[in-house]
Amino acid sequence: MIEPKDINPIPKYIEKRIRELDKMRCPKQTGLRFYSYLTTINKELVKITVAIRNKGKKTQLIKQVAVHGVYSDICLVRDLEYCYLGIYAYRVGWYDEGIKYCYGQRPFYNDGIWYPAHFKYYNPYAEVVNLDLALKLFPYSAVDILNPACPITYLRTYVKYPQAEYLIKAGLGKFVSSKMILELTGKDRKFCKWLIANKQVLSVNPYYVNVIIRSYKTGKSLNVLQARAEAIIILKRQQRLSTLQQAFKGELDKLIDYVSVQQTGVTTYNDYFNACTYLGLDMSIPKNRYPHKFKYWHDMRIDQYATAKALMDAEERKELYAQFAVVAEKYLPLQRNLKDNYIVIIAKNPFELIKEGNTLHHCVGRMNYDQKFVREETLIFFIRNVAEPDKPFVTVEYSLSQKKVLQCYGDNDLPPNDNVKNFVNDIWLPFANKQLNKIKKAVTKAA
Repeated sequence: MIEPKDINPIPKYIEKRIRELDKMRCPKQTGLRFYSYLTTINKELVKITVAIRNKGKKTQLIKQVAVHGVYSDICLVRDLEYCYLGIYAYRVGWYDEGIKYCYGQRPFYNDGIWYPAHFKYYNPYAEVVNLDLALKLFPYSAVDILNPACPITYLRTYVKYPQAEYLIKAGLGKFVSSKMILELTGKDRKFCKWLIANKQVLSVNPYYVNVIIRSYKTGKSLNVLQARAEAIIILKRQQRLSTLQQAFKGELDKLIDYVSVQQTGVTTYNDYFNACTYLGLDMSIPKNRYPHKFKYWHDMRIDQYATAKALMDAEERKELYAQFAVVAEKYLPLQRNLKDNYIVIIAKNPFELIKEGNTLHHCVGRMNYDQKFVREETLIFFIRNVAEPDKPFVTVEYSLSQKKVLQCYGDNDLPPNDNVKNFVNDIWLPFANKQLNKIKKAVTKAA
């Protein structure tokens, strides 16, 4: 166990390296920054995290705030507080370094004493300035190839599961955080060979771990099993599929298997089922319930539905367009056109939904998404490449009540690539939720 008395000051050459790196990473020299370096304490490799901030224009403050060891179950922290307010954040006290606080007193977390803390939570991301030391002590760990956010966290895994090196050198480093994969890799050589044989598809697609293991044990297609797993999750979580759950009560597994084999989604099947019901088809007949060529019959029934519905509510559509425009105007702030690779545009009228659906070969313009839009149940947004803002690319259905993305599909109902998924989930969705909160506050204040 690491003791506070064993922690030496930052070596001069390490401090120089950190300061040089900080000038390159943060030329404006503003805000709180973290860096780290590796050293040994009582023959144990440890990572010491260093905090930096500027005092005025010239003085740069630097001090050690956390120590994590490969074999130590806890870490040591000093003058560092972790807090969770929707995001992971840290603050560092600099009272002894001459920083004056508005309330005049020393912060409660800033007493200069090292305290034991939870390994996971007091581990801010901090670039390591001397990763080569890890290779000297663990030469076969492949830590340089993986280049993890925290080398100590990875090495703790490597010590327990040396087979992590095998996964990394095989190009499957994404699985070193999975205990199930590591354990099976360590005791089953056939599984190792299977991973190598499927390396290309595994490294590209985000399969669930249980899907990977089941595919290995059963010989079933990874894509079919993944589609089945995703269908189960969607079917259980989305309330709007409750009608489908009732209609297939007692044979949900059969439905999920069918959807998986047809390589479609539960929500797409739900649109097909609703269209058939609207057209008065008997959905207890197998050829209607489980058509052999689903995509063909899906498109056929959706077109028939759209035609029948258009004839019935031609006059109602005029009012719908007006209501649609009002809702679109209300939620314009959820659009995003900043310095990203993609822009987000809200649908302005039902015709845009039809155009989007026709171009991308999905049914956003042919089912009742326009009605749900007007009722403010869900909104439809178009994701565009910034270089081609007028070309349909990816369509998103966003729930106003749940503040989450319900669907995100490109051409032919195919999921977009990881770059688009990351943009939608990690950049646009938090932005949209923040804008939605502002709209709600403004409405409440006006009332």
